[in-house]
Amino acid sequence: MRSTMVFRFLALFLLLVVPFVNGDDPYRFYTWNVTYGDIYPLGVRQQGILINGQFPGPEIDCATNDNIIVNVYNSLPEPFLISWNGLQQRKNSWEDGVYGTNCPIPPGRNFTYIMQAKDQIGSFFYFPSLAFHKAAGGFGAFRISSRPLIPVPFPPPAGDYTVLIGDWFKANHTDLKAIVDNGQNLPFPDGILINGRAANGMYFTVDQGKTYRFRISNVGLTTSLNFRIQGHTMTLVEVEGSHTIQNTYSSLDVHLGQSYSVLVTMDQPGKDYYMVVSTRFTTPVLTTTAILHYSNSAGAVSGPPPGGPTIEIDWSLNQARSIRWNLTASAARPNPQGSYHYGLINTSRTIQLENSAPVINGKQRYAVNGVSFIPADTPLKIADYYQIAGVFTLGSIADYPSGGGAYLQTAVMAADYRAYVEIVFQNYENTVQSWHIDGYSFFVVGMDGGQWTPASREGYNLQDGIYRCTTQVYPQSWTAVYMPLDNVGMWNIRSENWARQYLGQQFYLRVYTPAPSFRDEYPIPRNALLCGRAAGRRTRPL
Repeated sequence: MRSTMVFRFLALFLLLVVPFVNGDDPYRFYTWNVTYGDIYPLGVRQQGILINGQFPGPEIDCATNDNIIVNVYNSLPEPFLISWNGLQQRKNSWEDGVYGTNCPIPPGRNFTYIMQAKDQIGSFFYFPSLAFHKAAGGFGAFRISSRPLIPVPFPPPAGDYTVLIGDWFKANHTDLKAIVDNGQNLPFPDGILINGRAANGMYFTVDQGKTYRFRISNVGLTTSLNFRIQGHTMTLVEVEGSHTIQNTYSSLDVHLGQSYSVLVTMDQPGKDYYMVVSTRFTTPVLTTTAILHYSNSAGAVSGPPPGGPTIEIDWSLNQARSIRWNLTASAARPNPQGSYHYGLINTSRTIQLENSAPVINGKQRYAVNGVSFIPADTPLKIADYYQIAGVFTLGSIADYPSGGGAYLQTAVMAADYRAYVEIVFQNYENTVQSWHIDGYSFFVVGMDGGQWTPASREGYNLQDGIYRCTTQVYPQSWTAVYMPLDNVGMWNIRSENWARQYLGQQFYLRVYTPAPSFRDEYPIPRNALLCGRAAGRRTRPL
């Protein structure tokens, strides 16, 4: 009787709540309880955010086109949201999990995310998107495997490891938030974590002679990192859902929000080796280690950890340019990636985005094209759906830098569905920037020092530029990308430096079609939370 009731409830849930995902594809159900708990990653007790008691949170492991149902219970004493870095949420920005699209989950309540890994593969992660929750944990790995019949351009590895790396602060997230709320800069990080552990707190056990996959994501707050393994080289095979030309590296720069997959063959004598992560472009340089443990190890790790690059920008730039799209490999679909000739399509619009660090009303802020983003009282996607006036104004951020003084605004840029845009990220500051676009991946066609001009297009890579969702922009430099606007919705474009995005270096891109249909965008979910000026309204009848 009990199993029958559970089956009937599940069938009713799928019928009422999930009518727009593909019923032929598998479902994966997760139930998460989000709580505070004591953690000691750097030897000091901190208030951590745990998911089902875990720090980092549980891993989501799925395949292309799987339907992913995540029921999140918020047991914190404050609102909470989770966003899914790299998951494109095709036709479904309702589930993106940032404040511009979703009402926060109130304390003591739950919300069920209903998502699909539509036409995607790759290595990604999820994270808490409100306030400074990310500085307390709540993040975890999100991996999407190829379907069984889709060829993968390398043999199956003997094992598949997640490596979440990031800088870390000993201060509680509430204290860090108070620092930036008071108009001050964050202090220098206190350390680096690997899968939530400090130096030598993680062991990765391997068999000699076999090849393993390591999925590396920088989930930190402020710092680019370099990853390397003592005595071993790494073959890069995948970047944020794209198979790459399989170049070999001795170390790899991983900027904020970025994810890479490498293959490592255990071809060294049977012993233990250091896995090393260190900060880039910082003084001093922070370093931490984990242990690569051969199962037949005859001795403990020995010697100093191998050194890596520190402040060399040209080294990192050249490495970034070497990361190319594998034109002959398949990705989520059986056709080769290179069958999409992105360089032969004429762009219809150029958008130049210039980051800056203005002081506004006596406090440190960050801005894009002179506009420092401030959240509205109602999520923008919900206000747009209900046509609630006064929440935001389309065109409140320009396509080009204004050259005037910076100001506070709820910045939303209008864009047409199926346009093909060129976006130039211009960085005149002396720090590396890392930019992410929700709902999309883009082709990195160029990056160089100095000021971008139309003549810079002569050096673009229009054949095999990497297709990814997060890109770096070096100091006093620019990065250009091509992006087809094929996903209707309200999408966050942000700095992956958490203090910068929190203090205004972000905005929303409203990709719109004048003839809305379920073919282009799903309707508002029946279980959508409504808040602000939308409180008390109805979503859709059951």
